[in-house]
Amino acid sequence: MRTRCRYLLALLFVGLALTCASPGLAKVYFQCPGYNPAVDSDGNGDGMLRAADGEISAPLYPTQVCVHLVGGDGFATMADAADTSMYIFGFHNVTGVPDDQVMNMFDAGGGVLAANWPAPTLVFSEGDYVYLTLTNVGMMMRPDLFDPHTVHWHGFPNASAVFDGVPDNSISINMGSSLTYFYHVVEPGTFLYHCHVEATEHMQMGMLGNLYVSPALGANYAYNDLATAFDREFPIQIHAFDPRFHKQHIAVQPLPFARMRDTFPMLNGRGYPDTVNSANIPNELGYDAQTLPTKIEAAPGDTILLRFSSLSTTSFHTLATTGIPMKVIGNGSRIYRGAGEVAGQDISYMTTSVTLGGGEAMDVLLDTTGIPEGTYFLYSTNLNHLSNDTEDYGGMMTEIRVQTGL
Repeated sequence: MRTRCRYLLALLFVGLALTCASPGLAKVYFQCPGYNPAVDSDGNGDGMLRAADGEISAPLYPTQVCVHLVGGDGFATMADAADTSMYIFGFHNVTGVPDDQVMNMFDAGGGVLAANWPAPTLVFSEGDYVYLTLTNVGMMMRPDLFDPHTVHWHGFPNASAVFDGVPDNSISINMGSSLTYFYHVVEPGTFLYHCHVEATEHMQMGMLGNLYVSPALGANYAYNDLATAFDREFPIQIHAFDPRFHKQHIAVQPLPFARMRDTFPMLNGRGYPDTVNSANIPNELGYDAQTLPTKIEAAPGDTILLRFSSLSTTSFHTLATTGIPMKVIGNGSRIYRGAGEVAGQDISYMTTSVTLGGGEAMDVLLDTTGIPEGTYFLYSTNLNHLSNDTEDYGGMMTEIRVQTGL
């Protein structure tokens, strides 16, 4: 009931703010050269407009890609027995939504209160020319906040600092405004993206997501190397929430930065057993905020690529497998090719666990050849990360299912 009252009050405040704002000071504007909304659309439903798929009438580049994200707030549901509702900030994909509808509520096709946890996965190919528009739709549940937002493509070599998303040397987007980032994608690998405004707060609140780039060699390779071939891939992002931080936030109370303690560890925004739930998870408003399960499935003999990344704001995290060794083939979007005695020597290695710090990405292959059919586990070796807050047998764990016919 309290959340509903806050929601109605927020509607009133935001409505007044938008009514009083001068139209010359802010504008929603999706920038995609050659895109004609009258005839063009996202035909394959991947959340992007791609010239290569015939979805942009008159592109500037044959490999042009356009995507429109919004930054705002919403709610996510945790995996404990109480289905704890957590107030979040987040991104949402509105590619193809008319500009004059982007500031609508999620149930009207807009981006307000439509934050996804984690952010929508972004997938590009080496050689793409990317126009990524970010619109700030504001914080509906915190109308007292006017936080700007950015997109920071972590680890990517931007041609210009203005597109890096770090507020010190680039542009931040205010409420009701849009900015288009431009990237020429020159390197394959596993990256990640997040908001870099008040980074610790906005990442703790949920403004982060998976991002990876397929190499020119082909979509079934991690890098431009035949040894990195795979049959199936799964992006897996590590993060965790401190419930006190989120509760203090929506209660408009001082935030406990110095005492931040994440007790809801998650993979792709879910704790176990929700990690193996293939359905979308609705939040308290009925919106499917969590759409990315982490169940890993493969047929015997398949090679699986796991694209690990971490944007944890508090901890290092170690993930281990049972019964299926991991081959680490890349780190930080760089293939493990060294300059040892032989230039370009393969320095990939076998292991049963990997450790990632905040801002790190790692590429791992699982070869299921000779592995008996069955269910295996990918899990955190940090025992306190195998819980959903105060409840055991949850947290940072998922299943690897090897079965004929998958």
